[in-house]
Amino acid sequence: MKKLFLLTAIAGFFAFSGAKAQDAAMSGPKLGIGAEFAFPMGNFGDVSKFGVGGSLQYQHPIANKLNVTGSAGYLNFQGKDIEGTGLKFANTGFIPVKAGLRYFLAENIFVAGELGAAFGTSDGAGTAFAYSPGVGVEFPVADKSTLELSGRYEGWSNNGTLSFIGLRLAWNFGL
Repeated sequence: MKKLFLLTAIAGFFAFSGAKAQDAAMSGPKLGIGAEFAFPMGNFGDVSKFGVGGSLQYQHPIANKLNVTGSAGYLNFQGKDIEGTGLKFANTGFIPVKAGLRYFLAENIFVAGELGAAFGTSDGAGTAFAYSPGVGVEFPVADKSTLELSGRYEGWSNNGTLSFIGLRLAWNFGL
């Protein structure tokens, strides 16, 4: 009986310790560095194959389960071949800079929305209004660190709209 009590107490201690580590990983300000993958849609998909890049994102809690976010990154889209001509659409680069909100529906599942601007890096690319609703999950992996996997729809409007489905894999460090 004493052994059973001792084993139960030890299991409870480790369960409580694990919950505390997860709480620490999921709370407080975080800085994340991530890999970005973009799959163009609509007219944008007619001229671009896919996009690859990276991003930085800062999160700061402003209420229970609600964080304000700020992000910046770089995406390079590969141009498609023009059928039957031997020509190819040019690769294009963009620097999206956005701010928004992230709300945690459950302990580690979130919905997010950001607004901002996407700056084209090619001559004549200009600047577009950027908007992106999305969903994701953060997995605690260490004290004050999480691994994030998220997806979003992103649109850039400037005399038409460029849109894509974006995926992000990131490591978030607690500050």
